[in-house]
Amino acid sequence: MFARWYEAPFKAKLARPYVHLMFGARQTGKSTLIRKLLPEDRLEIDLADPSVRSRYLVDPEILIKECRGLPRRPGGACVFVDEAQSVPEIFDAVQHLFDGDKTRWRFVLCGSSARKLRKTGANLLPGRSFLHHLFPLTLAERPPIPGRVKHTKPPLSFPWSGRTPSNLFEPADLEMRLAFGELPGISTAPEEDRNELLRAYAVVHLEEEIRREAMVKDWAAFLRFLRLAAAESGQILNYAAISNESGLSQPTVKSHYQLLEDMFIGFPIPAWSGSPRKHLLSTPRFMIFDLGLRHAAAGLRASRDIVRANPGPLFEQWVGIELWKRLQYLRTGTLHYLRTKDGAEVDFIVAREGQLTPVEVKWTERPTLSDARHLLTFIREHPKSAKHGYLICRCPLPMQLHERITALPWSCL
Repeated sequence: MFARWYEAPFKAKLARPYVHLMFGARQTGKSTLIRKLLPEDRLEIDLADPSVRSRYLVDPEILIKECRGLPRRPGGACVFVDEAQSVPEIFDAVQHLFDGDKTRWRFVLCGSSARKLRKTGANLLPGRSFLHHLFPLTLAERPPIPGRVKHTKPPLSFPWSGRTPSNLFEPADLEMRLAFGELPGISTAPEEDRNELLRAYAVVHLEEEIRREAMVKDWAAFLRFLRLAAAESGQILNYAAISNESGLSQPTVKSHYQLLEDMFIGFPIPAWSGSPRKHLLSTPRFMIFDLGLRHAAAGLRASRDIVRANPGPLFEQWVGIELWKRLQYLRTGTLHYLRTKDGAEVDFIVAREGQLTPVEVKWTERPTLSDARHLLTFIREHPKSAKHGYLICRCPLPMQLHERITALPWSCL
């Protein structure tokens, strides 16, 4: 069993007398983590199983009867419902039981999509629940190859609470991360099997789950959209171009992007609007949540060759995804980008606790101050809130390019 950064915070919160809801994309390790922390004598209901799902869809009140049949235990009997969004009425049954006796049961509900819950106005137990999310591996959980230098002041601190555990995921180089992504199951599989596993994820889990979750009228057009959205991952959204290439209307394209977000498959990065510069672009960027899945969904063969062909954009996406995951776990701050119509840009801006941290990403091994010129401009425009900027690159050691600009190896992020 490998260590996950969120395990300690999640374990501490599980001791609180509330219903616990955990969301995240398929294959991020949600069920594995929950099973690790709950007792073996729990009642477990897997709604991903079609026969089990059908049973509860016909009569959601079965859950009430089964829970009442559980013996009383100190601390409450544990009930774990996996893929809970498949039967939204389950949430009403849980609320009924919880309101009747807050100590008899400990409920943990897990889901890989918020769409059906949002569309049906499902009861997410306000005032009764803690909300959790689990994401693909971070750099803290899957370290770089041993021997890399550590830096004490990265742009977004993400330390373990206490000592770093010994059971981390196997170290990986940058090329492997950009080729196969950071999903736990993919990272532990033999390298020769990873492409097929990602392809199966895209075809079986992604396409079939979307088919079940959404009323997509033109399935062929949706698959064209999905391939285009994956290929354009990391870019500024261009609804008109995607609409023209997929044959879908712009409102439909926007709704499909929302579907990807609801299923935790992608996320938007809004444009920074607090700059004194004029002619700023305001359309968000959109990123698929994992690079390995991005390749598979785009119809590409995940391999090191795909990285070597054009590494820069993939490296930039990896840094953006890493920063985004950390902000989601820390639950403070937001991630932005800045780009003007005349071409000036800052790849990422971390806004957290009143401070702004601009981040530029370059594939180079020999960074210069010229690579960081947009960072300096941003810092000068925000003298009170932006104290320091970072250039993330492949230099072997941290480098001070300017008193307010540091070049960091990717392994020190």
